[in-house]
Order: sequence, then structure tokens, then C-alpha cells
Amino acid sequence: MKNIRKVIIPVAGWGTRSLPATKNIPKEMLPIYNKPVIQYVVEEAQRAKIEDVIFVTNRDKSVIEDHFDYNLQLEGVLERAGKTEKLAQVRAVAEMVNIMSVRQKKQLGLGHAVLCARELVREDPFAVMVGDDLMFGGVPAIGQLIEVAMAEKMPVIGVMEVPFEKVSRYGIIDGLEVSPGIFRVRSMVEKPKREHAPSRLAIVGRYVLTPDIFDYLDKVTPGHGGEIQLTDALQAMAQKSGMMAVRMSGMRFDAGDWAEFLTANIYFALQDEDLRYELLELLKNFVQFQ
Repeated sequence: MKNIRKVIIPVAGWGTRSLPATKNIPKEMLPIYNKPVIQYVVEEAQRAKIEDVIFVTNRDKSVIEDHFDYNLQLEGVLERAGKTEKLAQVRAVAEMVNIMSVRQKKQLGLGHAVLCARELVREDPFAVMVGDDLMFGGVPAIGQLIEVAMAEKMPVIGVMEVPFEKVSRYGIIDGLEVSPGIFRVRSMVEKPKREHAPSRLAIVGRYVLTPDIFDYLDKVTPGHGGEIQLTDALQAMAQKSGMMAVRMSGMRFDAGDWAEFLTANIYFALQDEDLRYELLELLKNFVQFQ
């Protein structure tokens, strides 16, 4: 398998779970501490040696691409003010990776979003990272998948164990554990009833795929709302040519879930030594008044 140098990041969704905050601001641009959500995702890709980021976007989300471009006017203001540290920070964002984009003119599911990037991926293996799933730990989550994909020379999906009461919210795999945390996928089911779920291993927004996934996506029968489900194509691919799953280590925050979004803000703010103790004191006082 070739080295993984491209990632598809779908960002065309409406962000309805985060309304009204996302009425005019893409959910991917909501701040977690001092960075927008999408920057954390791109930084994870960068740490895994991915060079090309392909945003699958829509006509109202150009601000996402703009965030990863130079802002010469702002840079001039910072330079004249002698704010060299801030200047370095904003320039570093523009220099992270090579940004490309393609329009998803109709929001027809994650599988359709991946299909939209077909001509930019061509014949290369690639990663897919869901733009509002944040993963943090020692080794980048997508890097954990890339390592297994290169060793096994087959597609890999990322999974995490979820509570029994939440399995109906996810695609769930049935897998044979071949080494600690690594599974050979036997089957998968999208949002099963809890009593029918084959495990508690949920697919959570990280994939390393080979270009033949596009052929499987072409054959998927659209479901509710005309959506093309990536899980359906992955199931067919796993049955025919095999697929691995990695139980990813580290922390995960779903930025579309308000409780997790707010927890992520607190988590990252606490990493800032200049802010940590003041924040802890404020939180302590707040809890005392409840």
C-alpha cells in the first residue's frame, strides 16, 4: 500500500444539532478554547504526516478554506504592532497543509460526500476524518489506523467502545480480535437496536480506505432522504476483500454534542497554565452556588 498522504474531511452538513449557534457560522468554525473545531482535526492529520486536505464543502462554507489561507491584512496589523507571537501563530495555520476543496451540492450522506472527492483522490489510498469528531492522545488517532493499514495492506476503520445505551446512535461492528485492540471485521450494522447490537464497538469518524471504495459506493442503494451511507459500502467491501478495525486510544469529543463541546473547551483551557487556576476557581465558585 502507498503512503497515506491525502485526507477527505466532509464539512458540508448544516450543523443542525448546534443551532442556533450555527445559523450563520459553520459548526466546524465554532471555537474550542482558542482554535476552531476544524483546526484540531487538520492538526491531527498533519501530525500523522498527511499533506493534502480535501474539504468536501458547500457554497456557504468558504470561511473554512479561508481559515487555512494567509490573511495579509491581519498579518500587517500584527507586524506593525510588534505582536510577533500572534503573527507566527496565524501564519503557521496557513502553512499547515495543502488545502483543496470540492462542492457537495446536495447533502446526501457521508458516502456521497466521499464520492464527491473521487477525482481528487484518484488511485491513491486515503484517509477520511469526520470534521466534528475530535480525537486527542499521544499517537494521532488517524495515525493509529494508518499504521495498521500499512502493515495489513487493507482498509481500516476506527472504533471506540461506547456505553450499551448509546449503541443505537452508531454504526457497530462485529469483529474478531486478532491482537490487542485490532479486529478483523466480520460485519457491521448502522444504528442497531440495543438488543441486536453485535458489540459495543462503534465506528467513530476515522477511516483509511483504498480507492476501490468508490466502486462500492456507486452500488449503494440510497436510503432515507436519498442518502448514500458509507457504512453500506464498507460492509460490502469487508465481506469481499477484508477490513480491519482499530480500537483507538485517547480522548474523543463530539463537537456536535453540547455537553461534549463544552467539556472540550474546559479540557483545553485547563492545559493553559496562565488560565488554569483562575478557571478552576471560577468553576468551584459556580458549583457552590448551584
